[in-house]
Amino acid sequence: MKSKLLILALFAATAVAVGFYPMVNNTNSNQSSNTVVQPENLLSDQKPKIEVVFVLDTTGSMGGLIDAAKEKIWSIASNMASAQPAPEIKMGLVAYRDRGDDYVTRVVDLSNDLDSMYATLMDFQAGGGGDGPESVNQAVYDAVHKVSWSQNKDSYKVIFLVGDAPPHMDYQDDVKYPVSVAAAKQKGIVVNAIRCGGDSDTQREWLRVAQLGNGQFFNVEQTGSAVAMTTPYDEKIAKLSEELDDTRLFYGTKKELARKAAKVAATDKLTAGASMESRARRGVFNASKSGAANLIGDKELVDEISSGRVDLNDIAEEELPAPIQAMAPAERLKVVKEKSVKRDQLMKEIATLGQQRQEYMKEKVKEAGGAKDSLDVQLYEAIKEQAAEKGLVYSDEAIAY
Repeated sequence: MKSKLLILALFAATAVAVGFYPMVNNTNSNQSSNTVVQPENLLSDQKPKIEVVFVLDTTGSMGGLIDAAKEKIWSIASNMASAQPAPEIKMGLVAYRDRGDDYVTRVVDLSNDLDSMYATLMDFQAGGGGDGPESVNQAVYDAVHKVSWSQNKDSYKVIFLVGDAPPHMDYQDDVKYPVSVAAAKQKGIVVNAIRCGGDSDTQREWLRVAQLGNGQFFNVEQTGSAVAMTTPYDEKIAKLSEELDDTRLFYGTKKELARKAAKVAATDKLTAGASMESRARRGVFNASKSGAANLIGDKELVDEISSGRVDLNDIAEEELPAPIQAMAPAERLKVVKEKSVKRDQLMKEIATLGQQRQEYMKEKVKEAGGAKDSLDVQLYEAIKEQAAEKGLVYSDEAIAY
């Protein structure tokens, strides 16, 4: 087994790849406005909801954390998805540096299209910083006020502030974090704080953030303290996950198809660039009840025909997926049915392998002396406790690494 400690970068977030969607309000130098990525807003049902935004320091000293984030994001999503009843999960991200760097903040709005969020995450690199305090105040303000939080009082809304340097409290035009955290509390948002490294000034401020935000404080090593490992099941799950992606048939107007093409491009990007382990974790998440929103989203023909929500004969020919436009109606329906059967088979196989993978990892963690103090466990316990107030129940045995 290959096993090493990595930090559990906590985003979930959720946006679209930078190359696929426009960035607005671009900022550098001494401006405190931000860059916002607007994702597609996928349809949701009446599932319980989790909305999580990770406020992440992306200065040079955080390189290890950012790299680890690219490995661990799908296990974070799977852990959240393991609740009963299965929730709808939306993630967002506020990346921050400081005035004078390439940007002050970049905001990735809440969405359940995690593929596009991951494609965005792949482009983040650590840089800038090196001079102590960072623009934490602006980042927390943006997380509270420039993210599309729902008005649903029953949704578990949570912010995780992750960084290794304290806020600049000397910027006169800043809204200081106690004010922003108070506004978060008014919106029903819990604010947790995760300090990386051992800076005492950061610990003091992070403890205050958590106290004001009705959240929890965690500490992790600068290079990380989350569990990551390779398993014998990863390659097979990753391959099956690609086959599962190929069962999708998106349809709609030209505008809708362009949006879906961007989603497919994000999937292709992560398939080409992500590690085998990360792609396996994604496959396991996509095979879960909560993962359907990421895998399928809306305007997906196989799901909508097999569920009875849409009649294939009611769709205009020019709005059909290109591969089946030239087919006779009976042939189109046959293709859709075959893909539906294939999808069901793949999801069952991935779920079975995912469970075997989970048992393998649990045994290896046990052999290594456990992971009680890892960020994986600390994060899972925080989510379990805080989400319980919204009626979400997590098992003590469900944690995924």
